[in-house]
Amino acid sequence: MRVSLFVEHPVPRPWDADSEKRVLLESLEQMELADRAGFSGVWVTEHHFQEEYSHSSAPELFLAALSRRTTRLRLGHGIVQLPPAINHPVRVAERIGALDLLSDGRVQFGTGEASSMAEIDGFRFDPGKKRAMWRESLEVALRAMTEEPFTGHEGEFVSVPPRNVVPKPQQRPHPPVWVACTRPATIELAARMGIGALSFSYTGPEGSRPLVDGYYAVLADEAVPLTPTVNPNVLVTAGDLMVAPTHEEAVDRIGLGIGFHGYGIRHYYVSGRHRPGRTSVWDEYTRSLAGEDTLDAGLEAQSAATADRADWQRLALANARRTSDAHAGVGSPEEVRERMREYERAGVDELMFLVPPARHEHLMESIEVLGSQVLPEFAERDERAARAKAERLEPVVEKILQRRRRLGTELDPEYWFGGVPKAWTDGAESSEVRDAMNTAAALRENGKGEEQP
Repeated sequence: MRVSLFVEHPVPRPWDADSEKRVLLESLEQMELADRAGFSGVWVTEHHFQEEYSHSSAPELFLAALSRRTTRLRLGHGIVQLPPAINHPVRVAERIGALDLLSDGRVQFGTGEASSMAEIDGFRFDPGKKRAMWRESLEVALRAMTEEPFTGHEGEFVSVPPRNVVPKPQQRPHPPVWVACTRPATIELAARMGIGALSFSYTGPEGSRPLVDGYYAVLADEAVPLTPTVNPNVLVTAGDLMVAPTHEEAVDRIGLGIGFHGYGIRHYYVSGRHRPGRTSVWDEYTRSLAGEDTLDAGLEAQSAATADRADWQRLALANARRTSDAHAGVGSPEEVRERMREYERAGVDELMFLVPPARHEHLMESIEVLGSQVLPEFAERDERAARAKAERLEPVVEKILQRRRRLGTELDPEYWFGGVPKAWTDGAESSEVRDAMNTAAALRENGKGEEQP
C-alpha cells in the first residue's frame, strides 16, 4: 500500500499580510521533506472562492514549484476541475504536459467536476450538466495529449479546431488518470472507464473493503477505457495527519485543526451562508464545536468582540478532541501504524492523509516520524504487492483494452491554418491589427525591425 499526502492550503482567520505566502512556502518545505521521507506522492486540490477552507486555486503553479524541489514524489492533481468554464481542456492538456516534463514524468492526473455553489455559480455554469462537461472535457484533454495532431472536436460544451497541442507529456500515452469519488456509484464509474478512484469519503477500513472489491469487479466485467492504458487503483482518504510520541500529544498539537476540513465541507457544500470577505469560517467552526448554532449568524455576530470568546474556544477544543479516533493519522507512531495496517488488509492501493491547519514544526515532525518509523515496512510490502497485482491483472487488462472504443476522427489532409485570419486572404476588409502587421513588416524590410509602429 502506497502512502501519500493531501494538500488544500487552508488559511483560517485571523490573517496577517503574510498568511497566504507563509502557508504556501511552509507547504513546499513539508512536501520536500515528504519526498525525502519516503511518501509515494502528494495530491493538491483545486478550489476557488473558498476562503479559509482552501486557498489552492492554482495547484499547477504549486506543483510546478514542487517539481523542481523533489525527485521521487508523485505529483498529483487532486483534482483538476474540468468544466470548461473553469479549465478549458486544451489548456489542461498543455499544463499537464509541461508539468510532466518538468517533473521527469511524475504527474498524476486527478479529475473532477466541481461541486460547490461557490465555484459552480462563481463560474456561471449549469450544475445539472457538470457530469457531462467533465466527461467531454476529459476526452478532449486526453486526445489533446495523445493525438499528433489533435484532430479537433465539436461537442456540446467544447469546440476546438485541429491543432497539434504541445508540449506532450513524458509519460506515454499520458499520465495516470483518476476521478474524485464521494459515493460508491462514482467509484463504479471510475472502474467502468478504467481509471483510478480517488475516494474522498471517510469510510474507515471496514467500509473500504466493499469499495475496493466492487471497483475491481466492475473493472474486470465492464471497463471500457478511453485510451490504450488502464489505471486500476483505489485511493482512500484516512483523515488528518499529526504524529507525536503519544496520542495525547498528537491531539494537543493538532488542536482545533482536527475538524476544520470537515466543517469547511459542511460550510461550502451543504448548509453554510457565506458573505465573501466577511464571514469568518474559523469562528463559525469553533462556535459550532462549542454547541452554538451559527449557520445563520449575521455580520453583527461576526464582528462582535464577545467577552466569552475564550470560554467557547476552550469548549470547542474539548469537543474537537473527542473526534481524534476518526483520523487514522492522529496519534503515536504505533497507533498510526496499526490503523494503516487495517487499511492495507482491506486491499486499499493508496492511503492518503490530509495536512491540517497546524503549526509548521509539528507537521514537519509528523512527516519525518511517519517516514522514518512507519513507512519503511509498507514500502517493502508494496513492492511485492505491486508485482503480484500486475501479474494478477495482466489478463484482465488485456481483455479490457480489447473493449476500448476509439475517439476522434480522421484529419482532413487539406486542412490548414495561416498566420492571419483566412477572411483577410479572401479580400475582406482589414482591421488595425493587419495595418500594424504590414507596418511592422515594412520596418523589418528597411532594417528597423526593433522599432515599434
